[in-house]
Amino acid sequence: MTKADLVVDVMRLGDLTRTDAETIIETIFDSVVGALRSGDKIEIRGFGSFRTRQRNPRIGRNPKTGARVEVPAKRVPYFKPSKDLRDLVNNALDAKEAGSHPAADQTDGEAAT
Repeated sequence: MTKADLVVDVMRLGDLTRTDAETIIETIFDSVVGALRSGDKIEIRGFGSFRTRQRNPRIGRNPKTGARVEVPAKRVPYFKPSKDLRDLVNNALDAKEAGSHPAADQTDGEAAT
């Protein structure tokens, strides 16, 4: 799914114009970025949480030349999905796999008898 697909979904859901849907999506993304920049944690119940993690400086290598490169310390965004989201994703995958592999529910012992 792309940002444009998300805009279309919001447009349909709320019977909004494309401009209004884009404004809503942009406002949400800008709010998330702004909170992460200021060091805040964002928690969306049932979806997950966004936060930043600190990475220490290190010595890396240029893969093309093999030369040593100093990589500075930085903060990186991190997303941790909620248990609800993980369960929803896994249940959808389990249902899809069960439909395509009916024998997958049987254990080796049951299949041999």
